[in-house]
Amino acid sequence: MTSSQDTDHSAGRRPMPDQHGRTPGPSADEDPLARFGYQKQLRRTLDLRDLLVYGMVFMVPIAPFAIFGVVFELSKGMVALTYLVGLVAMVFTALGYREMSREFPIAGSVYAYAARGLRPEAGFLAGWAILLDYLLVPTLLYVTGAVALQSVIGGVPQWLWIVVFVVFNTAVNLLGIETTALMNKLFLLAELIVLALFVGLSVSAIARGVGGAHWSLDPLYNPQVFSVSVVFSALSVAALSFLGFDAISTLAEEVRGGARVVGRATLLSLCIVAALFVVQSYLAALLLPGRTGLPGQAAENTAFYDVARIAGGVWLKNVVAITSALAAAVANALVAQAATSRLLFSMARDGFLPRFLAHVNPKRQVPERAVFLVAAISLVLGLALVGQVALLSSLVNFGALFSFLLLHLSVASWFLIRRRQRTYGMHLVVPLLGFLIIGYVLWKASPHAQIGGACWLAVGVAILVVRRRTGRSVDLRLDA
Repeated sequence: MTSSQDTDHSAGRRPMPDQHGRTPGPSADEDPLARFGYQKQLRRTLDLRDLLVYGMVFMVPIAPFAIFGVVFELSKGMVALTYLVGLVAMVFTALGYREMSREFPIAGSVYAYAARGLRPEAGFLAGWAILLDYLLVPTLLYVTGAVALQSVIGGVPQWLWIVVFVVFNTAVNLLGIETTALMNKLFLLAELIVLALFVGLSVSAIARGVGGAHWSLDPLYNPQVFSVSVVFSALSVAALSFLGFDAISTLAEEVRGGARVVGRATLLSLCIVAALFVVQSYLAALLLPGRTGLPGQAAENTAFYDVARIAGGVWLKNVVAITSALAAAVANALVAQAATSRLLFSMARDGFLPRFLAHVNPKRQVPERAVFLVAAISLVLGLALVGQVALLSSLVNFGALFSFLLLHLSVASWFLIRRRQRTYGMHLVVPLLGFLIIGYVLWKASPHAQIGGACWLAVGVAILVVRRRTGRSVDLRLDA
């Protein structure tokens, strides 16, 4: 027998849950994990405010700064409409996360939900798909951060910024979840201050007609270029800004206050950040009057910084660029690394990934090997894909959106079939609408994203086939 502090996690497993995800035997005073067959290994220190800050930092209140140009080009200037439609689409998914997080307050997120709501194989594919998102998100953030800083400090190569970002974030994550939570609050405050500065100066510039800017509804709806296809093509990239509310559920084993806290934080963080997205993208688009496109990739990458210069001068451009870099490559990548390491830990604990990734530092209670693996992958890919913002964005979105499809199926299956509830509004209509919207966004994704995502899923299917043929289990049971 081993203690709950033991780093050999194969011994930390209790008997398998029944078909309803419950394990008989534990008393009411035990940690909620006990009824799912796990022992408590991560430290419960986070509350609703911590989760809210975490989700907002992961989504980044100023996320449109980095990809504004790409979304502007694809939406033909209707950036604000794209983000508004994105909010509607993601609310259905957030509701699904809320419902499943209440049923399964464990760290695996959509991987755990699909495994129990559908089948273990579906859970693996959901986890494998969102791994594409989680493993590439830090890389994308480092790349966009390096691009932003080079626009201000041209003498420093982008690859050097990427190395600095990776080393700093890894060090903070290894210190423990409390340190990460504290850093999140500081970063969020800084981002909101800069965003308020941009909004104030943009409103002033538009009111004064700087560069021909004037109040208009075109960023919300331009009848000359509008089509559903255009908006959803842009949303296939803009969806990147929303990714992060789902990662709140990866911290379920580090939360105090009950499972409902996770669901509440998921919805609140999504709605608050989405409102900020719409406001800033609306104002930025107004400062590019009469335009429905940009001249090239270089202009796409720096579009928001150029808008900031129009609104407040070179000093505002520099402040926005530096803040965007730090928000993406430090704040956002910091929480992305934390979330990814928890997903790796959860899948390794269940035997779907190498078991050494389930190791938890007994003192700091951090899955340190998973943290190091994420850092190594981010460093290699970041150096290999410097400047490829659009490609990385589309690939990241594919993994997350595919896993969202399985989440919606899991909600309907769990509540209507396994639990035999008659809650058709929340557990049939909502998942159906969410599935259709996310499916259409995937359909409108770029061919590169679809091909790359399909190849990634094919590898996941191959892993499942190999496990079957070698007699290895694909359920959630760990060998004793």
